[in-house]
Amino acid sequence: MKKLLSSVAVATLLLMQAQPTLAQADAKRSVTEIAPDVYRLQNNFHYSMVVITGEGAVVTDPINADAAAWIKTEVAKLTDKPVTHLIYSHSHGDHASGGAVLADNATVITQTNAPDQIDGVKPTLRFDESHEFVHGDKTFELTWLGPGHGEDLIAVVVRPANVAFITDAASPKRLPWRNMGGANIDNWTNQIRKIESLDFDIFAPAHGNVGVKADATDARVYMEQLKAEVLEGLTAGKSVDDLKKEVTMNDYKDWGNYENWLGLNIEGMASFLMFSGQVPAK
Repeated sequence: MKKLLSSVAVATLLLMQAQPTLAQADAKRSVTEIAPDVYRLQNNFHYSMVVITGEGAVVTDPINADAAAWIKTEVAKLTDKPVTHLIYSHSHGDHASGGAVLADNATVITQTNAPDQIDGVKPTLRFDESHEFVHGDKTFELTWLGPGHGEDLIAVVVRPANVAFITDAASPKRLPWRNMGGANIDNWTNQIRKIESLDFDIFAPAHGNVGVKADATDARVYMEQLKAEVLEGLTAGKSVDDLKKEVTMNDYKDWGNYENWLGLNIEGMASFLMFSGQVPAK
């Protein structure tokens, strides 16, 4: 079962990476300062974070080569100092491609489970559970979230702004990605619990709108409620098609992608529960 889930996750990731991207000239881009010296850079549906200190710039997630080149240009508008650190939230291609544009002479940081190279970039610093460094007047706290959505996913908390850059495990008031990629959803939920254990105020996700720490708890409760309702239905002998009609999750109807992804979330949760053996045998 574990191998099957891993295969599904890989296939889903490859499909996500294969989706056509907008040409650089057509990309929707913006730069927003969400706290003093902490900027959120948008490239279509993905976001990176740039933090400016007296020593240079710390960047999370290059996204792709075109986006990374644009990020480098924007950094030059914010400081005359170079990018000194590139932090990968994880190694999935839609967040971690194109890093060579930013990695030149920078410290490249990943969690230990990341590949030896990420799109041709070799990390120069790896850590297991956590890593902290001071850069100018800012402190960066990096925490491994454990297995779940990927095996190398981390959260980055910047102080004194108390901003957390969090990728994919949760987003404020936004449903999880489609069918959740064949991931172990129990582990994924534990990743959100790890996020809840961190000390931060501003929740800056890699997808969706900026929120607050309480949004992480809301995301976990959604996952737990969805699991409970889908498991109850499967245990009663209902089909996935039945559940897609009956499980409405009305408390979340104002969340992003509710209309488009709820049915897919139900499918993904049902698949996980069946393949992981959590549906009682008749």
